[in-house]
Amino acid sequence: MNRLRLFLLALAGVVVFGVQGAAAADQYPKRIIKWVVGYPAGGSTDIFARLIGQYLSEHIGQQVVIENRPGAGNNIATEAVVNAAPDGYTLLLVNPANAINTSLYKKLSFNFINDIAPVAGIARVPNVMEVHPSVPAKTVAEFIEYAKKNPGKINMASSGNGTSIHLSGELFMFMTGVKMQHVPYRGSAPALTDMLSGQVQVMFDNMPSSVGHIKGGSLRPLAVTTADRSASLPDVPTVGETVKGYEASAWFGMGAPKGTPPEIIAKLNKYVNEALADPKVKARIAELGGVPIVATPAEFGGVIKAETEKWAKVVEFSGVKLD
Repeated sequence: MNRLRLFLLALAGVVVFGVQGAAAADQYPKRIIKWVVGYPAGGSTDIFARLIGQYLSEHIGQQVVIENRPGAGNNIATEAVVNAAPDGYTLLLVNPANAINTSLYKKLSFNFINDIAPVAGIARVPNVMEVHPSVPAKTVAEFIEYAKKNPGKINMASSGNGTSIHLSGELFMFMTGVKMQHVPYRGSAPALTDMLSGQVQVMFDNMPSSVGHIKGGSLRPLAVTTADRSASLPDVPTVGETVKGYEASAWFGMGAPKGTPPEIIAKLNKYVNEALADPKVKARIAELGGVPIVATPAEFGGVIKAETEKWAKVVEFSGVKLD
């Protein structure tokens, strides 16, 4: 009888919790939502957060506030969200660094795949291999020749250790035998500042943060990193057209702390997918060189898993490891 009573009490608790969770989802959101971005304002990650965040703020009845928390290759922002209350009011801008860091860092206080619940995809974009105009190379082949004649003298900027920008360059060095000096920054924006001044010479930047400088003539694009050319820069070849088999891209999405009620995750997924269907948002993503990732939470989880496995191989052959 005691066991039966305990079982019935536990069952009642599950039912009550489920009813409360559904009620919370019905009322969600009823206050400001904080969306944490692991990089400074101005970079691609921040651009996509603000694009979707603005749409959500205008359509869901509550403000979505972007909180930039740069540092430790995106890990500071991720840890903050992992440790936040799983109530849908603290979210993470998920990006390639989250997949890369799983194998890049020897010690992390969290397990990204287990501790962050996938909510929705946003977009996939190419990185673009770009140089300061002072670099004489105008093609990938010319750059390889120039770099081999000047080993270790070319500074390669990135938005931080372990970012897709960094590892796109590492992959290029591995596949070509070129040696460059990696110079990590705390985000694309400060890296671009030094690129524009010529203090660093090459960068494999996410296209959204660089496309304006490229079209304005301040930076010279040599190639995009995806398998196919980008509609935003149709005359720019791919790296793979010169370096056979080379391919890399950046992708962005939304995550929430583990334990966030599935009803709230479903609601957020619906909101984001509605944003991606909006003509103005779609046009802006295309302008930035991106392709929308319209997905269920489970499908976006599949993207994260596949990218984690892919970049683990790149980290392994690059030999890069961080504490």
